[in-house]
Amino acid sequence: MPGVPEPELPRSVKIAFRFIVDNFRLLFLAGVMTAMASEVHQLGFDDTVDAVRELIEGNPVRNLALALSVVVAGVLYLVSRPRPVYLVDYACFRPPPTCRVPFSTFMEHTRLINSDERSVKFQTRILERSGLGEETCLPPANHYIPPKPTMEGARAEAELVIFAAVDDLMKKTGLRSKDVDILIVNCSLFSPTPSLSAMIINKYKLRSNIRSFNLSGMGCSAGLISIDLASDLLQVHPRANALVVSTEIITPNFYSGNQRSMLLPNCLFRMGAAAILLSNRGREAARAKYRLAHVVRTHKGADDRSYRCVYQEEDAEGHSGISLSKDLMAIAGKSLRSNITTMGPLVLPMSEQLLFALSFAGRKLIDPAWKPYVPDFKKAFDHFCIHAGGRAVIDELQKSLDLSAEHVEASRMTLHRFGNTSSSSLWYELNYIESKGRMRRGDRVWQIGFGSGFKCNSAVWKCLRTVKAPADGPWADCIARYPVDIPEVVRL
Repeated sequence: MPGVPEPELPRSVKIAFRFIVDNFRLLFLAGVMTAMASEVHQLGFDDTVDAVRELIEGNPVRNLALALSVVVAGVLYLVSRPRPVYLVDYACFRPPPTCRVPFSTFMEHTRLINSDERSVKFQTRILERSGLGEETCLPPANHYIPPKPTMEGARAEAELVIFAAVDDLMKKTGLRSKDVDILIVNCSLFSPTPSLSAMIINKYKLRSNIRSFNLSGMGCSAGLISIDLASDLLQVHPRANALVVSTEIITPNFYSGNQRSMLLPNCLFRMGAAAILLSNRGREAARAKYRLAHVVRTHKGADDRSYRCVYQEEDAEGHSGISLSKDLMAIAGKSLRSNITTMGPLVLPMSEQLLFALSFAGRKLIDPAWKPYVPDFKKAFDHFCIHAGGRAVIDELQKSLDLSAEHVEASRMTLHRFGNTSSSSLWYELNYIESKGRMRRGDRVWQIGFGSGFKCNSAVWKCLRTVKAPADGPWADCIARYPVDIPEVVRL
């Protein structure tokens, strides 16, 4: 009945239920083997051997057909099974100290650029509660007063962050230009001609028959879209390497107006990039860090509110910028629920799936007021990489998925150290986990990204070997200081 608390089952009953359901196949097989052993024991070993011999010799045509069926089934399985996609390694751009923007510098520049005191106070409040730290970085063009959002400056930023990440990846993996078969670049707001993928091809003199793709306008979750595209391409191109580059170029997107919904990106977004090497080559399995298990993509663009909640437009004064709707968190939550509804059956233990199904059936058939059962995804994953889009995003997902502070530590610390680096933030978070020495063989990682449109995309990786804490990378000079305490409000 509504308002009546649901009875709580004893802990021992819950443990027994989960053990039986999650290990049902193993227990069933053990029962069958026990019954067979009992039957053999009753007949006697010699009688059992004679019975099997009579079965085999009794009908040779049938036995031959059975053997051929087994061989054909095995061949079909080997031919039709998907090719494994290995994440050999990846690299993240580490901004130079000269690009750092402490709070005092950011607010001083804001006051010099914007004469509207209400806009200045609004940005101060946002920065105080943002969860960002004092070491986040903006590109050189944004350090001018006023900023210079030119094409030249944007290209310079792209070359800085992308080439640094790709150079580092090539150094770590021994990747040569001729080894790259597929190139995918995603950058949402900066889409020049020639494209960023062409810029990389020109810089590294990649092969003329390379399959290159340039994704734009797809928001902060485009990094996982790139992974999904690379995975699909690796299914049809054998013995291939795919280079994926995820970034967001900040230079041309500074908003100089006073509309509050469009001032938010100025406070949250910072420079960053990641380069990832994927491969389906069998010999890469020995040195690869991860294997891609699942990618689930959810798109809510058919709904008008979802479509416009992150929207590039001009304000009343003609200033261009990105408008973030106040409904953003509600829409993100709805998108997340759709995504995990698809992801759940792929990763959750059978006991969690059964409890969810019973809860759903009870609400539909018995009492709509029943509290829906939220599956425990901590039973399916060891590590969570939640897009560091802002403090509110991380808080909402921690609450929705009932995660501990340690589960969201990588996301919070990435936001604090690097800010919102858009689609590359998931890789800074993964590198944080590795830098802390927490990644073990067999661990499963869930990456969750949100983007304009509105989209919620997620990927699941399985760790193939225990990863040693890297000696270099974006966290090399500061990992010993983390995690840090992040107050609710930093008074400026």
